[in-house]
Amino acid sequence: MTQTLPFWPRPGTIDLVVHDRPHAAADTEWWYVNSHVRTAEGRAISLFAAFFRIIDSKDEETGAIAYAHSLTWAITDTAGKRYVGESRVDGRAPEMGLDRIKAGRGSKDERLNRAMAEILEQGKIPTPDRVFDGPVVVATDRLRLDYGGAHFERRADGGYHLRLASERDGAGCDIVFHPEKPATRHGDDGVVRGADGEQMFYYFVPRCRVEGTITLDGEALPVASGQGWYDHEFGGYVPPADPVPVPEVGADGATAAGVRGLAWNWTAVQLESGVELSAYEIVDATARTTVGKWLIAIDAHGVRREITDFTFEPGKVWTSSRTFHEYPTTWRLRAAELGIDVAIEAELDDQELITVISKPAFWEGRCRARGVMQGAKVEGLAFVERSGFENIDSLDEFFSAVGKQVKRSVAECLPLAPTYDETRELIASEELEHYMEGVDPRSMGDGLIAPIRAIVDRGGKSWRSYAALACCDVVGGDSRRYVQWLAMPELLHVGSLIIDDVQDQSTVRRGGPTCHVTYGEPVAINAGTAAYFLTQNLMFSDDMSAETKLRLYDLYFAAMRAGHAGQAIDLGGMAALMPDAVRTGDSATLEARILACHRLKTAAPAGCLARMGAVTGGGSNEQVAAVGLFFEAVGLAFQIIDDVLNLRGFKGDLKQRGEDIRNGTVTLPVAVAMGRLPRDQREWLWATLQSKPQDEVTVAAAVELLESCGAIAACAEQARELVEEGWRRAEPLLEPSLTRIMLRAFGWYVLERHY
Repeated sequence: MTQTLPFWPRPGTIDLVVHDRPHAAADTEWWYVNSHVRTAEGRAISLFAAFFRIIDSKDEETGAIAYAHSLTWAITDTAGKRYVGESRVDGRAPEMGLDRIKAGRGSKDERLNRAMAEILEQGKIPTPDRVFDGPVVVATDRLRLDYGGAHFERRADGGYHLRLASERDGAGCDIVFHPEKPATRHGDDGVVRGADGEQMFYYFVPRCRVEGTITLDGEALPVASGQGWYDHEFGGYVPPADPVPVPEVGADGATAAGVRGLAWNWTAVQLESGVELSAYEIVDATARTTVGKWLIAIDAHGVRREITDFTFEPGKVWTSSRTFHEYPTTWRLRAAELGIDVAIEAELDDQELITVISKPAFWEGRCRARGVMQGAKVEGLAFVERSGFENIDSLDEFFSAVGKQVKRSVAECLPLAPTYDETRELIASEELEHYMEGVDPRSMGDGLIAPIRAIVDRGGKSWRSYAALACCDVVGGDSRRYVQWLAMPELLHVGSLIIDDVQDQSTVRRGGPTCHVTYGEPVAINAGTAAYFLTQNLMFSDDMSAETKLRLYDLYFAAMRAGHAGQAIDLGGMAALMPDAVRTGDSATLEARILACHRLKTAAPAGCLARMGAVTGGGSNEQVAAVGLFFEAVGLAFQIIDDVLNLRGFKGDLKQRGEDIRNGTVTLPVAVAMGRLPRDQREWLWATLQSKPQDEVTVAAAVELLESCGAIAACAEQARELVEEGWRRAEPLLEPSLTRIMLRAFGWYVLERHY
């Protein structure tokens, strides 16, 4: 027999006066609405809001229950092609977050946990989450929620009044939902089951008339017409017939009765025919197996049908430029039993709401539905929510996702088979149309683009591309306006790699033949050099001021000048300084020269890209300088750690251990060793490097000598000190945010990497 919780509705009609109210014993409860409206001016706008309440703790002696609360909401402005969202949490969120990390329910990546904990220990939470502006008051005798000034309540006439306001975004609403159909049960006659004994009761009102105002840019826009949807869900843990210990309530309020470890796809469709469809599929996020799925169809008269034999399949995928999660933005809902075949398509791809509550984001937004139902054409509007599938829990996964998007971004701006217009944008402009006379786009693809793409498409370390966008966001900007910047650092970097390989006569790059091996040196030199300038059209947006453009030009060419100066040092080599270092044991000049090479070739370009991001994000001069210096420190540390890993070994044998010894390269650990070893060992080490040994015994002996004198460890420590000092300068100037967490963790990632 199915077990139920005592506070659930009994069979029959749901008494909304009773069950709209908060349920004191529910481990997890939420109230949700969405709406599609048209303003008096004819603007199409959609909105959703979700008020959450979960049990945070129970007093063992008195049995008193403490609750945690949160709120997420967002507005989709179809004409403005924008999505304005907000996430609010309890003032105790920092304490709860720390407890969650300590209990092992944080990220799988300890660097992300450490970065998060640094903020939480200061009693702060990372934006975009913000603490409620005032106290949370939840009435017990009726549905009346006041979450720090955000209100949702059931009126005496049965309508639902929603008031939201964001001073930061100038957005909000003051609207009323008037039910036009009775409440109906979702799931198995109202029951939604999880994977580990959790059960929720779920009912909804599928169509409401909406009136009131929607606020955008500080202007209250009267609603001329609108339709809405109301959901309410609440539940807890239901023990099985053979009792097992009831799970303890977690410090973050997420119990086995909540939604921890689950992912879901959900949709609410309102068709112009008066029919509504709601479908969900709940998935075990670890096993990726379906826990439960239901489709509910309500006809124009309010008659409900429920089935489980249906498909809700994702289609086209969109990738966020902030979290780099991938979300479907098209769906197909099919149910043969009901004659349903409906395509659901997002009217705006970027409807991602970033919030720590959902680790760290979910997708929920306005969609358009078109298809057939029982042989008749149907269309309407819908909301889709997707949550829990896209969690990127480690920095390795994150930068892998960044890398995929970098390759896509480059492919968009450098297509292998460019059209006439695409070729003109690469080599000329509309004003210089005559430059295209006699130009064959296909030859440009073969001789200019293909050599660059040959290296780009193999993938590489994507942190340079991430730096510019992250530094835009970390100072309060919106990197979504500059998503094309993902390609810019990669083109700059790949251009330098192609030229470096020609100069060094290298034969392998990123696991394949170097550009000049495949295409010849003349083509490689031209393509590599061209890559530096193909970035120009990626730098700017239409609304950028002339002053900002000038600052970006200055920073970009500063990176170019520094990089070429560093390459000059690298080409000159360090061999000329070695005899004096061997003779005297004074390594200061040698160390400084190697660090200068690293600083100019890697650190300076990274720092300039970071400054460019901060400039476009509207950062202060102090912030621009701080993030630039931090990324210079990270870039320098990156190269030092590269020297260290070359001797200690790369993960997965990405490079041969001791490759620098075999090539006779004077790296920083060698320079440091010159100041630590006695003269006879200095002489032996230098002679060994000059001989470029290929036998394992000699290479291992050289590595052991560098290890035993502490040179390798000293370099690793120097890299750590560089990153920490860079962060100490930047941290006070940056507001707590998810981006700041990523930057902090990235510094550790560079230090602790193994490849």
